Amino acid sequence: MAWNDPNDGDRDPWGGKRSDQGPPDLDEVVRKVQQKLAGLFGGRRPGIPSAPRQGEPAGPIILAVIGFALLVVLVVSSFWQIDSAERGIVLRFGRYVDTLLPGPHFRFPQPIENVVKVNVDQIRAFPVKASILTKDENIVDVEMSIQYRIKDPVPYLLKISDPDESVQRAAESSIRETIGTSTIDFVINEGRAEIASKVGQAMQIMLDGYESGIQITSVNMQRATAPEEVKSAFDDAIKSREDRQRKINEAEAYRNEIVERSEGEASRIRLESEAYKGQVVARAEGEAKRFTQMLTQYEKAPEVMRERLYLDTVEEVLGEGTKVMVDAQAGNLLYLPIDKLIEQARAGAASAAPQTDSDASGAEYAPAQSADGPGRERNLSRARGVR
Repeated sequence: MAWNDPNDGDRDPWGGKRSDQGPPDLDEVVRKVQQKLAGLFGGRRPGIPSAPRQGEPAGPIILAVIGFALLVVLVVSSFWQIDSAERGIVLRFGRYVDTLLPGPHFRFPQPIENVVKVNVDQIRAFPVKASILTKDENIVDVEMSIQYRIKDPVPYLLKISDPDESVQRAAESSIRETIGTSTIDFVINEGRAEIASKVGQAMQIMLDGYESGIQITSVNMQRATAPEEVKSAFDDAIKSREDRQRKINEAEAYRNEIVERSEGEASRIRLESEAYKGQVVARAEGEAKRFTQMLTQYEKAPEVMRERLYLDTVEEVLGEGTKVMVDAQAGNLLYLPIDKLIEQARAGAASAAPQTDSDASGAEYAPAQSADGPGRERNLSRARGVR
């Protein structure tokens, strides 16, 4: 195209508009935008002519689609589902208005209202390690485990800026306060459970004063030892203390054994004396009753009772002896050593047993002489010669 072409005076040689023209028409710009939107939603595309539909302009359709999209966004942003372990804190322009329980809820959409979900059933835990000075000016290394949960979600979110940090600071303060008033022996040995309980109570009082909405569920003392620099000496002291306590326990056990045994012996002697007393009293009462009966019979027949008493007395005296003296009619005194006769009879029975065994093995059997044989005659002859 020539520069001086008179047929196309409003274009440059490259086919573009000359820069000396004014700004584009506003109506033309709006029309082009409408054509592009209509092409996106099924209408006429730019550059492709198409006849408009009867009674269905493009503008209302676009507005309807935009309105429906806004409605969907509004419904989605207004619906809240709260789980069973959660509570929903409703903030309207940043101010607390309500607490949502588990279940579906509809609220004003953002940015009018915002719902913050808080898990109130979750157990949170953290460890605490510290080196603390005790009451008796010793240092002890302590390690504890703290567990807590959210009791009230409203103050948990709105009253304090950093709840978890506040719980840790309260735990450290309570541990130092509790252990600082105890001795190192109490902390390491028998006071673990008591110290953990006191720490939990002090923490709960402190957090309630902060209005934190936090509840302490458990406090466990996992370790309490002396520092590594003095641990060996401290272990020796603990061992000596344990040995001392063991000796004391052994002495107490021995003392209890001796005391119980002595009390048993005393009780046995007391019971035996009571039994002997009853026996003597009963015997005395029986003798008295017997004497009374004999006296009655003696008064009836004195001679007969006198003879009977004499014979009973002689029988009782001679019955306990092992030697018998018999006055023979020929004038000789007969002596019967009954104890010797019994021993001889036992010796004869004992010697008969091995002879029986030898007879079972084939040896000849020889019966032993009885106590009434020649041996007894010799004893009787020897007794006659004794006056």
